[in-house]
Amino acid sequence: MAGNSIVTLDEEGKDAVGNTGKRVCVTGASGYVASWLVKRLLHSGYTVVGTVRDPGNKNKTEHLWRLEGAKERLKLVGANLMEEGSFDEAIVGCEAVFHTASPVLAAKVIDPKAEILEPAVQGTLNVLRSCNRNPALKRVVLTSSTAAVRARDDFDPSTPLDESSWSSTQLCERLQIWYALSKTLAERAAWDYAEKNKIDLITVLPAFVIGPTLPRHLCSTASDVLAFLTGGGEKMWRHGRMGYVHIDDVARCHILVLEDAEARGRYLCCSTVLETEEFASIFAARFPSLPIPTKFENMQKGGLYYDYDMSKLRSLGFNFKGMEEMFDDCVQSLRQHGYLADAI
Repeated sequence: MAGNSIVTLDEEGKDAVGNTGKRVCVTGASGYVASWLVKRLLHSGYTVVGTVRDPGNKNKTEHLWRLEGAKERLKLVGANLMEEGSFDEAIVGCEAVFHTASPVLAAKVIDPKAEILEPAVQGTLNVLRSCNRNPALKRVVLTSSTAAVRARDDFDPSTPLDESSWSSTQLCERLQIWYALSKTLAERAAWDYAEKNKIDLITVLPAFVIGPTLPRHLCSTASDVLAFLTGGGEKMWRHGRMGYVHIDDVARCHILVLEDAEARGRYLCCSTVLETEEFASIFAARFPSLPIPTKFENMQKGGLYYDYDMSKLRSLGFNFKGMEEMFDDCVQSLRQHGYLADAI
């Protein structure tokens, strides 16, 4: 399976011989990033098999069925990260798999191993085992996170972090940074399995994702942004420094590394890195009527300065959307869903 070429579709979703509907699987299809990826894939002419916990749950899936091309080229299949073989039905016959499904982080973690770490690692391995049983498979694209890169205290702040960087599992455990630990362990497990089983694997590591949300219900990321825009969410934004990326850039990046036969390894996906107060000031200046906090009394002090080297992704011809578009699309989407007043 490793090394097989990927057919690239043109803007109308057709390959060189005019065929459409290359079959791919997206795990966790109803999620924030995954929904946007499904939208992009359908727009590009792919046939998409999406996995969700319950295909009959309209509250979780109705936004997917509203997407252009969904009725003709979308299929939803039930699957559970912790059930061995439950992804077989969805993955069989697919040329590529986008593994975006990840454990949902609760506000309060009681048992991090059972709630976050095991589902992240075992879920990833369950998906890859299903991939390994699919003779049609050409490539797997796994959604990791910059959290698997930046949680470390042993780097030179004058040298940007790149794809060779990994978060320290010891540091994550000591500081109880469970999300970063889960992403790091899951990605490392994926690379180990892919190498042993000769699976052509690529990982995409997005920064904090901002932009429009397709489902009416907000995921934790979108909820944090909404809290920030409405004068709250201070706890979430005390990190001091963070990378940000438009959700459409994340989706486009996933498709690019699938379609580019020369793509290999890990790809950071981040358009800009800002201090929280700088990020808040830009947002507040763009939307002065919103009660956006610009001072953070409990801000973490003494945090390490870092930046990201985005040259690897840019070498594939990738260009990021601007900060203004990221902010505008985010606010417009929250207005459309009724979370922000139209007059704002």
